[in-house]
Amino acid sequence: MSEKQFEGKSAIVTGGTRGIGKAIVLELAKRGANVAFNYAKSADEAEKLKAEIETLGVKAMAAQCDVANTESAAEFVKQVTAEFGTVNFLINNAGITRDTLILRMKEDDWDAVLDTNLKGAFNFSKAVLRPMMKNADGGSILNIASISGVVGMLGQTNYSASKAGMIGFTKALAKEIASRKITVNALALGLIETEMASEMNAEYREKILSQIPLGRLGNVQEVAETACFLLSDSARYITGQVIQPDGGLAM
Repeated sequence: MSEKQFEGKSAIVTGGTRGIGKAIVLELAKRGANVAFNYAKSADEAEKLKAEIETLGVKAMAAQCDVANTESAAEFVKQVTAEFGTVNFLINNAGITRDTLILRMKEDDWDAVLDTNLKGAFNFSKAVLRPMMKNADGGSILNIASISGVVGMLGQTNYSASKAGMIGFTKALAKEIASRKITVNALALGLIETEMASEMNAEYREKILSQIPLGRLGNVQEVAETACFLLSDSARYITGQVIQPDGGLAM
């Protein structure tokens, strides 16, 4: 890997202020990309991250944006394109959980998860396609899915449905835009050490660990580096694929 392999490139990462999104934002910036990211509530964290990115010698943009709102997503992409000139990479990372058994699940719990996780990916992908199509070398879209969308998880009918939908969306979109030199792939993540994972009770955590062949949770840096590979020139012949960084959990 050249140190600045993404120099001159521009990326959008949704949900970029924490956990996996933040790790991807920083890794892209370290590799020379200008990076824009949105946040839902954490304005202070967003400003700190923006300042950190700028110390790496690249441009940064941060703005509050509801990914589930079609007009807001389109406006965000428009602002990024005006600031950076184009968009080369989109990482649809924004996601929420509202876990509970379906008999206890409220309609709002279903709608909120599907709107953020799946409709958000639709909104941003649609908005970036026109600027990406103008690039001589196309671009790349990467959807952050989950093994919940591959095998289903107890108490996650809404989340599993949203991530399974994202996987189907990845494959269909990859076929639609391959002729424009735009690749579309997904990461179906297993359990990654994030704030969400740290909130698991000890008993459940041990149970999950016992089912992971590699015997540990993944870390956000591993996800970020895998993401950057799929965005890189080395992966230009990979599209419509779902890669599972899950330690073997869902094989």
